[in-house]
Order: sequence, then C-alpha cells, then structure tokens
Amino acid sequence: MNTFSNAFRAEVVRMARKELKPELQGMRKAITSHRSEIAALKREVKSLTSRLKAAQRQTKVGDMAASSGQPKVSKRAAHEDFVFAPETLIQMRNALGATQLQMADLLAVSALSYGRWEKGQTYPRSKQLAKIEEVVRMGPVKAKKKMRQAAKG
Repeated sequence: MNTFSNAFRAEVVRMARKELKPELQGMRKAITSHRSEIAALKREVKSLTSRLKAAQRQTKVGDMAASSGQPKVSKRAAHEDFVFAPETLIQMRNALGATQLQMADLLAVSALSYGRWEKGQTYPRSKQLAKIEEVVRMGPVKAKKKMRQAAKG
C-alpha cells in the first residue's frame, strides 16, 4: 500500500505543477520586470542623491564665501566654484573637434566613464572634476596641444 500512496502522491504533485506552470511563468516574468524597474529606480535615486549633495556642497561654499566677503584661497574651495554640467563636456568636445575617446584620454579617464558623464548618467568625483575644470579653463588652444601630446605619449 505504501508504494501505491507514494506513486499517487507523485502523480498529484506532477499534475499540480503542470496546472500551475503557466501561471508561475507569468508571475516570474512580472517579478523579473519589477526587479529591473526597482534597480533602475535605485540607480536614479542614487544619482539624484549625489547631485543633491554636490549642489548642497556648492551652496554651502558659496554662502561661506559671500558671508566672509573674502576670496577663497584653498585649493579645494577653488574647485568647488566649478559647476559640472554634461552640456559643458559636449560643448568642450565639439569646440576641440574631438571624439569621446580623445576627451577621455585628455582627462585621463576611461571612455565609458566619460560617455556616462556626457549623458548625465553619472557625476565625476572631485579629482575628476578638478581635471575637467582645468581643461575647461585652459581654453581650446592649450587643450588641443595637450591632446596632441597625450596622443603622442
């Protein structure tokens, strides 16, 4: 009798799985799409949070400079005057007639990072912001010269 009950139980389980399989597949697809949406939203929140923090830092530095009435002297504070915008990178690259790869070499970063900055997907770190500011402030003539040197070396 034990063998019969085991076989019967196995058959019931098999039939139940067979009946539930289409419903489960739909639910699995929905769960997968929900997870990818959640991941995208988390990335967006992280990006917006980092932008907010950067804006708050810039506002604090601006308020401190305005209240003191004295020019900033620290190296870090000078870099915080620079406001990063993806459009700035695009305009700079167009002015130089350079590719994203050439700009990435000029800024000593990966092409992937540079592309993400230009698209506004990520925000450069403080060291990278300093390099971007340096290139923006040096002007197109010096930047082209530096780009040629980077290509040779």
